[in-house]
Amino acid sequence: MKNTSNLFLKENPKLNDFQQYVKLMEIERGFSHQNTLQKALMLGEELGELFKAIRKEENIKIDNNSKISAIDEELADIFIFVCAIANRYDIDLEKAFRNKEEINKKRTWKNK
Repeated sequence: MKNTSNLFLKENPKLNDFQQYVKLMEIERGFSHQNTLQKALMLGEELGELFKAIRKEENIKIDNNSKISAIDEELADIFIFVCAIANRYDIDLEKAFRNKEEINKKRTWKNK
């Protein structure tokens, strides 16, 4: 099947570039109508798939009938959903990350 997508992610993208890519990807693939709750629930499903992939990688018993993808693929899916949710709230993830890290730097972290 031929790829008919017009989407392009530039070389060395910044976090905002990923968010813009996801916004356009959702339009192109017909996902832009999904609301935040739907996206959050789907993110939860992807987290479960990540857990299964990690269990498989760590040789922890899993259901043989389960379809299990690779860890990197599941992390990419999670990243896409995080971008999609941030886009629905007009959150700049890079700015949010930087702001949160400034808060975290002031916290006292206990080492075990």
